[in-house]
Amino acid sequence: MKRILYLVSEDWYFCSHRLPLAIAAQRAGYEVIVVTKVSKCEDVIRKSGFRLIPVDFRRSADHPFKDLFLLLRLIRIYNKEKPDLCHHVALKAVLMGSIAAYITKTPVIINAFTGLGYVFSSNQKKAGYIRKLIEPLLIFFTNRDNFWSIFQNGSDRQYFLERTKAHNRNCVLIKGSGVNYRQFSLPSADRDVPVVVLASRMLKDKGVVEFVETGRLFHKDKIKARFVLVGDVDFENPMSVKQHELKAWQAEGAVEWWGYHDDMAKVFQKADIVCLPSYHEGLPKVLLEAAAAGKPLVATDIPGCREIVKHEVTGLLVPVGDSTALFNTIKRLINDKELRYKLGNAGLELVKREFDINIINSQTIDLYAKALRSLTQEKLMKRR
Repeated sequence: MKRILYLVSEDWYFCSHRLPLAIAAQRAGYEVIVVTKVSKCEDVIRKSGFRLIPVDFRRSADHPFKDLFLLLRLIRIYNKEKPDLCHHVALKAVLMGSIAAYITKTPVIINAFTGLGYVFSSNQKKAGYIRKLIEPLLIFFTNRDNFWSIFQNGSDRQYFLERTKAHNRNCVLIKGSGVNYRQFSLPSADRDVPVVVLASRMLKDKGVVEFVETGRLFHKDKIKARFVLVGDVDFENPMSVKQHELKAWQAEGAVEWWGYHDDMAKVFQKADIVCLPSYHEGLPKVLLEAAAAGKPLVATDIPGCREIVKHEVTGLLVPVGDSTALFNTIKRLINDKELRYKLGNAGLELVKREFDINIINSQTIDLYAKALRSLTQEKLMKRR
């Protein structure tokens, strides 16, 4: 039995984005170990039959000494567990896990980039410093034969290849973490007042501010519509909106803030339009889930969003940071119920064809097998 270790920043993220994959790996014959920060989902992970190893993982770059202790802890874990394959999810886990895996001579490393995000897209000085620090590490690791990289959209993959000069064959495109569309087939009632939902962590680079401004424009023009924010603040992300800002926006009457919800099928059952005016994405699962629920999508014209939002087919695209365009686009959908149904139905069909969770999981399990086959059996036996 091959041993696979998943390194993910937090247990809730593992459960929302990688739990079905880990179950598929287990069914394929892998022993599964999950290394993550434990806060909400310990019982779910353990009841799935996985070994859980808690670590004090912090996603921000503001704790260098704690990061050093985390790295030492990971090295000890990797050295003790001797996984045949490690799957690291998101940038910090990719960096920390890659160092630990390299030091402990782990045979196969799968690094999943969930979008190049704040570090690679922001013009802030802090992001620039971090970028200069980590790029040499990424170049070093991605050019090793036993390191494989997964990207969620072709634009991120191409950007990464150009920056790191990585091997083409080891940089793989797998579109997101997939969605079980069967869980989202809940009937929705017709509403006199349409509900427009933005569901994400409450980050400025998710377009939250533009969404609120659009809600204000609707409120000002007295157009009947409810604008709803679903999600919580993220204290470890420098782009997070503050809780008092969310409460102030809600007090204005232009938007509602429902906070964190883990049952997105029920959230989308209450929605007529789902919006994500984000600045950068890998492939947002929230849009896959909304499409699976048959909802028309409005998103920014960026890599990642374009994978699921096909303009005038499954949804409508708007420029980044343009509240006026967002206002006009949502207004168009609110005034055209037939278009909403048309886009929503097309989105569901696209999810079924390309983003079904069984398709995505099979592609990833096949990558595991391919990566392991690329090593000699002798190398694997030396680990035991």
